[in-house]
Amino acid sequence: MNFLVDAQLPRLLAIRLCELGHNSCHTLDLDSGNRTPDSTISAMADNTGAVVITKDADFLDSHILSGHPAKLLLISTGNISNR
Repeated sequence: MNFLVDAQLPRLLAIRLCELGHNSCHTLDLDSGNRTPDSTISAMADNTGAVVITKDADFLDSHILSGHPAKLLLISTGNISNR
């Protein structure tokens, strides 16, 4: 399975998903890093069939209103450390 992990979540999540045999990258690995616009993240995920993993409710709004990103995992937690 392919995953694209958004900026509010730790890079370690993407690393751990790779260790478990999945294809995964963090926004820090993209050319614009954590400054990559949500629309670009959605388009990249849709083009590769990746699931966007995020805490950002803007992705949920976009998913509901326009269907992009097509696959979304919204994490709902309090503040978590990057570790």
